[in-house]
Amino acid sequence: MEAVFGLMVVVLLGVSHGIETYCDGRKNGTQCYGALGGTLVLQLMDDAEKVNGFSWIKNQLNLLTWRSSNSMIILPDKRFFFTPSNGTLRMNNLRRNDGGEYTLSITNENGEISAKQTLRLFIQAPVSSVLLDSECLSEGQMKVSCSSEGGDSPQYIWTLDGRTLTDAELLSGNTETNIITLKQHVSGHLVCSVRNKVSHVSSSKRLCTCGPSKCVLAAEQSTTTEILSIVGGVLSALVILLVVGVAVMCAHTKKKNNKLKAEENNELEVTYADVRIMQQQRRQVQQRAEVNVEYGQVKFSPRPQQSVEPTADDCVYTQVRRDR
Repeated sequence: MEAVFGLMVVVLLGVSHGIETYCDGRKNGTQCYGALGGTLVLQLMDDAEKVNGFSWIKNQLNLLTWRSSNSMIILPDKRFFFTPSNGTLRMNNLRRNDGGEYTLSITNENGEISAKQTLRLFIQAPVSSVLLDSECLSEGQMKVSCSSEGGDSPQYIWTLDGRTLTDAELLSGNTETNIITLKQHVSGHLVCSVRNKVSHVSSSKRLCTCGPSKCVLAAEQSTTTEILSIVGGVLSALVILLVVGVAVMCAHTKKKNNKLKAEENNELEVTYADVRIMQQQRRQVQQRAEVNVEYGQVKFSPRPQQSVEPTADDCVYTQVRRDR
């Protein structure tokens, strides 16, 4: 039964073709390590221009020849590059048969060997991945295994919450094997690191204790994480909808305001025209009224003071004129 909560994290420090290692071979008897398919930067000496010449030999085969008198470099293998100014040899695309013992023979002006030193090169395949697996045992203990892919001579290191496992936590095994058994009630952040001389990869899991509770704490943590993820997704969607809604409302409001302004401008122009027409009409009425008043004053001027008896015909005429 799986008694683990958490996500396995595999950290790759590099694939074989991308791994570059360095080795200082200036001391006699040095051991160097290179990654299969990778690159080795080998320090042979400080400055090749300060020596008369040297040869770098493996199995009686001269792989590198240097002569300072004419700056001559002989490198039969096209994978190798030598820099005389800093005395480094770069070996690319390492192969299994590149491993072995190498001899550096330094010569003087007379062509005699003045110094000799050896180094041994080991080629290792790097660790590519690590997988953690756990199982609860019948008495509440937990069995944990750490399996790796690739990698020559892998070494295993176990840690719990950043520290080395203690005897009080281990039922069997040790921290240098790929399988361990933890005692009851042991929980925390467990890390298995797998390494060799050219690579280092690790995997981790969050452990809870085995027992009837069936990792209730881990289950609660998992549920909380899922809820937070869902809430976060919903909030993100709401924010997007809100932004879109505000943009649509702003565009609609702007369009409506422009329409209202256009209508107001039209109404102002019509009202102005109406006012002018009304003013003209009022002026015409006033003019007509003034004409009538003047006509009335002309027609109905005050009568003379003398008392004159109108004739019957005159009275009828005056009455008719007033009725108009």
